[in-house]
Amino acid sequence: MQITDSSQGLTLAMAESPSKTRKVDPFIALAVFFFLLAAAFAVAPALNAGVETLAGTMLLVGLAGVCCLGLFVLRGPTEAPAESEAGADAFLAALDEPAAVAAPDGRLLTTNAAWREAMGTAPRLPKSGAAASSLFAALAAARRGDLGRATVKTAGQEREALVSPIGPRRFLVRLTGRGSGPLALPSSALEVLNAVAGAKAPPPKVLDAFAAASPFGAALLEGEDPFEARIIEANPALAAVAKGGEAGQVFGDLIEPASRLDAAMRLAEARDGHAPLEVRLAHDPSRIAHLYLAQSPGRWVAYLVDVSEQKQVELQLSQSQKMQAIGQLAGGVAHDFNNLLTAILMQLDVLASRHPVGDPSYEGLNEIKQTSMRAADLVRKLLAFSRKQTVQREILDVGEMVSESEVLLRRLLYEDVKLVTDYGRNLPHVRADRSQLDTAVMNLVVNARDAIRSHGGGVIRIRTARVTQEEARSLGYPTAAGDQALVEVSDDGPGIAPGVMDKIFDPFFTTKPVGEGTGLGLATVYGIVKQSDGWIAVASKPGEGAAFRIFLPVHLPPVVAPGAPVAEPAAPKRPVARDLSGAGRILFVEDEDAVRGVAAKLLRARGYEVIEAASGEEALEYAENHAGEIDLMISDVVMPGMQGPDLLKQARQYLGNAPVMFISGYAESEFSDLLEGEKNVSFLPKPIDIKTLAERVKLELQKAA
Repeated sequence: MQITDSSQGLTLAMAESPSKTRKVDPFIALAVFFFLLAAAFAVAPALNAGVETLAGTMLLVGLAGVCCLGLFVLRGPTEAPAESEAGADAFLAALDEPAAVAAPDGRLLTTNAAWREAMGTAPRLPKSGAAASSLFAALAAARRGDLGRATVKTAGQEREALVSPIGPRRFLVRLTGRGSGPLALPSSALEVLNAVAGAKAPPPKVLDAFAAASPFGAALLEGEDPFEARIIEANPALAAVAKGGEAGQVFGDLIEPASRLDAAMRLAEARDGHAPLEVRLAHDPSRIAHLYLAQSPGRWVAYLVDVSEQKQVELQLSQSQKMQAIGQLAGGVAHDFNNLLTAILMQLDVLASRHPVGDPSYEGLNEIKQTSMRAADLVRKLLAFSRKQTVQREILDVGEMVSESEVLLRRLLYEDVKLVTDYGRNLPHVRADRSQLDTAVMNLVVNARDAIRSHGGGVIRIRTARVTQEEARSLGYPTAAGDQALVEVSDDGPGIAPGVMDKIFDPFFTTKPVGEGTGLGLATVYGIVKQSDGWIAVASKPGEGAAFRIFLPVHLPPVVAPGAPVAEPAAPKRPVARDLSGAGRILFVEDEDAVRGVAAKLLRARGYEVIEAASGEEALEYAENHAGEIDLMISDVVMPGMQGPDLLKQARQYLGNAPVMFISGYAESEFSDLLEGEKNVSFLPKPIDIKTLAERVKLELQKAA
């Protein structure tokens, strides 16, 4: 008899019962002897009757004796001790769960103590009750070679019974917890199993039912080297995963050669036999799979799981984390670098006043200023890409915005490049930062210009339209919800190569020659669109040009209740006066000494009284001491200790209705929400020169007057 754990492939080889012998009981033999002796004496007088009569009598007596002997000797076998059952008893005793060995008719041949405690000492499986039909159905399944399952109620608790064949007309019945899996033997049972069996598990001959029905590839291999072994049997999923798996095929042929060599080396060095081997598939090297191998003598079981989609998600996550890290770096660099550029530009303004046009030093100073502005533009692009720019949203008409930018855009083009605009009807309003959207459209136009000039010129088209949700999805915005405003910039140039399509928005990636591009143009566009709660899609075929489509959510004005006062339109901005001098008390808060010192000096030169504060805490003290006497507060946003927004909240009681102007090269997105929620609050991005600062100061004071 054999007891097999199908889940672990282990076999207990228990000796079949030895041949049954027929032994003659000594008392029976003695009785037969005396019977024959008495019969002989009884027929002795008949000896004189003749030889024939004597021979016949002796023959009859002999036959009777033989029959009697047969009846006694053959009355039933005397079995040898059940050595095979001793192994089963030891096996069952090593199991923690209740277990028994049953015959096909439900008779219990042997049970362990746990079974007797749970089910009692009945000599057979239950023949009546709710569990009976379930148990005998499981027994029938086990007779077919399957794992039978039944539900048994013991001590008021439902338990699952697993019935599995363990030998000729022998079945193992085990009570487990509710919902347990296939038979799994504890180590103590396995020790008994090995001790009684004294034999190793034979290599599997066929895939088990679980592997055959699995959604991942599984194959049974024959050979010492899994990559040189031939497939004996494979499940249908292997053909779907690896496009192969026919019987007799070399398993290694399903794996890309270089990947197969690498996997073989890692398998030889592997310490953890359960760790997967990452391989590329031969039919498509872009597909990645995890290979799991389990060995038995002369054979392997291989499982192949396609993880291409998982790898893609991991790559996207890694890319997202990389972009986030670059954004954090850009924010930190921008804050410090813009402070330095502000100090440089303001000092250049001071020097320019001493060295006017015609002075030998004027050209050199002007060159320094132009270089500084280029550096400032580079930092702005980094901030736009990382979505760290301070947003000043307003309600915009998409058509008007592109129309007003058209004049500037035409100046960026060359004679062999033509610009065509197409303004759709019923164009919607959007809520976004105008300067950022202008920058995005300009970058797309410049990118298209450079692409088509390399092929002898062409046409750039800018199209604006209102599209429905279905139209937006068909144009490349898969998660569009509601109507969208579309700004499309397309060209008839060479298009984008498929190999670089997934890299075009990466920072510092460019296909232009060295020195002709920073690789931040499209990265900037991507950051601006995402920060505006929009979507950007690309459509391109080699030789047929490219189309970049920006989708922005349509702004819906709030519904005004009947009888509610209608807000008056905002008054037009006052023109900036040519005279940049003025009067008023300004609280200037800046932690960078170089910026604060030169800015305060230049503002004083234009007639303003300036109170300098190097921190938010110091500025709060000055605001309290001069409560009601400050006409304008200018503050940096990011400072050690108290930040600019926190300073505003605490100092507002001392400032009254005085305007507040924040200056910064970098601010978190929460600051943009503050600009919309607070009154008399404006923002001026760094780097700034004294002319720009003086203009804004005078404008803010005029608005507050």
